Amino acid sequence: MLTAASNGIIACETCGYAQRTPLGSQHLVCIRCAARMHSRKTNSISRTWALVIAAYVLIIPANLMPVMATGSLFGTEKDTIFGGVVYLWTSDSQILAIILFCASIVIPFAKLFSLTFLLISVQIRSTWKPKLRAKLYRIVEAIGRWSMIDVYVATMLTALVQFGSLMSIRAGAGAIAFATVVVLTIFAAKSFDPRLIWDTADRSRKNNHLAKDSNV
Repeated sequence: MLTAASNGIIACETCGYAQRTPLGSQHLVCIRCAARMHSRKTNSISRTWALVIAAYVLIIPANLMPVMATGSLFGTEKDTIFGGVVYLWTSDSQILAIILFCASIVIPFAKLFSLTFLLISVQIRSTWKPKLRAKLYRIVEAIGRWSMIDVYVATMLTALVQFGSLMSIRAGAGAIAFATVVVLTIFAAKSFDPRLIWDTADRSRKNNHLAKDSNV
């Protein structure tokens, strides 16, 4: 399996232009946009692990603590993410409940599990289906902002509901933790270098060629 790195080709992370680089060059500059280029992101694995672990720590209070507090003449009611899903489901809004459940619970956990899987597979130098793992990374990177739907709801309700002393809506500590988790996973996806997936496949291909040549 031929890779861009094995042919001395690097893609610019700013404009995406793929270009052949001079051999032994330490300071690479994109010929299209003049941005600095790197053959691989520096400390990609360690930085991504740090962000992923921080997200794992914060995702627990994000789901257990209230994301929104509603105050009225009858008292104050605090709602968690899962409480909002249950309320929508029992209020005959099953479609909204499913959307909220997927965007606020399934997607964040799926992103964390996917990034963990990619990190472990790179660290153990797995050669298992690099194309599939590369596609998984692109999906994780693409769906990042959709996890913010719960925070968007709390923010819009806070801005739209203006009943003075009759009712007040404010974001809870869970919303802050949840927004932080989303931001951390977005940065984690950006920090991870998917080219590391292909490096192992490239080394495996070279080793197989050397083994065949030695047997001839």
